[in-house]
Amino acid sequence: MKKFIRIISYIKEYKAYMGWYSLFIILSIVFSLFSLSMLVPFMDLIFNSNELTGAAKIATSASGGNLKDILYGFLQSTIANYGKVQALGWICLGIITAVILKNLFLYLSYYFLAPIRNAVTRKYSKLLYDKILKLPIGYFTEQRKGDILSRSSNDIADLENSVIGALEGIIKEPLNIIGILIVLFLISVKLTLFVFVLLPLAGFIVGRIGRSLKKHTNKAQIKWGEIMSQMEETLTGLRIIKAFNAEQRVKKSFFGLVDDIFHIKNKILYRRDLASPVSESLGVIILCGVLWFGGKLVLNGEILSGSAFIGYVALFSQIINPAKALSQAVYNVNRGNATLDRLNEILEAPVTVEEVAQPIELQGFNQSIQFNNVCFSYQDATILNNIQLTIPKGTSVALVGSSGTGKSTLADLVPRFHDVSLGELLIDGKNIKEYSLHSLRQLISIVTQEPILFNDTISANIALGKPNASKEEIIAAAKIANAYDFIMKKEGGFDSMIGDRGSKLSGGERQRLTIARAVLKNPPILILDEATSALDTESEKLVQEAINNMMQNRTSIVIAHRLSTIRHADEIIVLQKGQIVERGNHDALIAQDGYYKKLIEMQEVK
Repeated sequence: MKKFIRIISYIKEYKAYMGWYSLFIILSIVFSLFSLSMLVPFMDLIFNSNELTGAAKIATSASGGNLKDILYGFLQSTIANYGKVQALGWICLGIITAVILKNLFLYLSYYFLAPIRNAVTRKYSKLLYDKILKLPIGYFTEQRKGDILSRSSNDIADLENSVIGALEGIIKEPLNIIGILIVLFLISVKLTLFVFVLLPLAGFIVGRIGRSLKKHTNKAQIKWGEIMSQMEETLTGLRIIKAFNAEQRVKKSFFGLVDDIFHIKNKILYRRDLASPVSESLGVIILCGVLWFGGKLVLNGEILSGSAFIGYVALFSQIINPAKALSQAVYNVNRGNATLDRLNEILEAPVTVEEVAQPIELQGFNQSIQFNNVCFSYQDATILNNIQLTIPKGTSVALVGSSGTGKSTLADLVPRFHDVSLGELLIDGKNIKEYSLHSLRQLISIVTQEPILFNDTISANIALGKPNASKEEIIAAAKIANAYDFIMKKEGGFDSMIGDRGSKLSGGERQRLTIARAVLKNPPILILDEATSALDTESEKLVQEAINNMMQNRTSIVIAHRLSTIRHADEIIVLQKGQIVERGNHDALIAQDGYYKKLIEMQEVK
């Protein structure tokens, strides 16, 4: 219930809507009870009860008696002056009017509830997306992409169908039950006290069924995450799956997950569907108890008249549906708690890369980037150890070494994708943690080994870092990146859609677009992470030429496996097991006859 209360806090701006919803629900309940209560005078009239056929007791004002006295006085006067048929007509008209008003107010309550329901899903969607953007890169290396997609789509949809769907039942049904019980007390205190003995027992049984659902719901959502992950991996790697004849293996794995969720959801549905018939059966048992006990009161002539007892039974029968709806709402809350737990795992995940309370806006890059005894560890593994490095403005530094030596991690520390574990990283003499993340990253462009593009136009992809760029600026950046010619050959030119992840472009074309994107941003610092390693010779030449154009008058950190591309770097840093083992320019490192020379020789042999 604490999680449910937290959801309520997200709709504070809609408290006026909640007030109107509650008011209209109460009015709909009042008119519903009034329409049912009219059965009592109807029965009295039909069966010639002394209440209506005796001497007239006409109440001339509301102060002349209670509501029953006023109503019966009016009917007695009508019978005396116009006859029973006229009185019967007034009773039917009263019932029709009450039902119309009940449904009008019920619709109005739903009208004000709709924005509240949708506001919570909107809030959670925004919170989740915002948190995904804030979380450090390292968080996602531990998570399945499909599971995160499942939480962002299936779980939020389930949230609306469960917890938010329960909002109506949690408010409306208790009010409905309370209203009916109040009227029942007015009819017969003794009979209603008898009902109070039976109702808690029924509530306990239904509640036990609802509480057993959370465990199975959580299992189902985990399985859905695994299914989404495998589906995403299949779509991404379909070419490899077919090439290695792995269809049967991945099919067996996927079908196994589908079978698992089939059995889990069956268990959920068995318990969910049990709640309604159990509550209805309990309601009928209690109703029969009321018929027996109330009938005894009528037969013994104790307090209750026959018509009042029939009205009592009709009113009491109306408790069954609200009780069933309330049990369904309790079930939805229990199911929704499992959903909220999964969403909160992301929303409450620690953001390890945070800004200081009053960050400095970094206006430009003027001096150098300094790594002072920098260490970085992830969980229990040491990735970088005691890195001492200065990169003066306008120079290019290349990071080389075998896979897993920490090259990409070292570069990722500069835009604060990770924070150093020990030591400090300075830009222009200040710790980068003192700068705002936005101003720091505004000075940096990154070109990665795998081109990251979005399903949009060529123009929009180039202008990602500078959305207000003019057409002329976008064209100029494309020319520097050697991308202009192939863009103009496209039917739509710069307005051509590139498909999912740039699927309509070749590898070299995709990479040149990412370079154009970096050029347009015009940053003083460039990070090039193996930008040409996945290209053929012709594409590599065009991309390398584009990179050389882009690197002019900029500070560059270059990660490369192809050592031929970094021969002209101002300094080459050789990393091994997270430590700097050699440094210098190409000629000096060759002269050292060390690890760098061995790497060169191995590539030349290849």
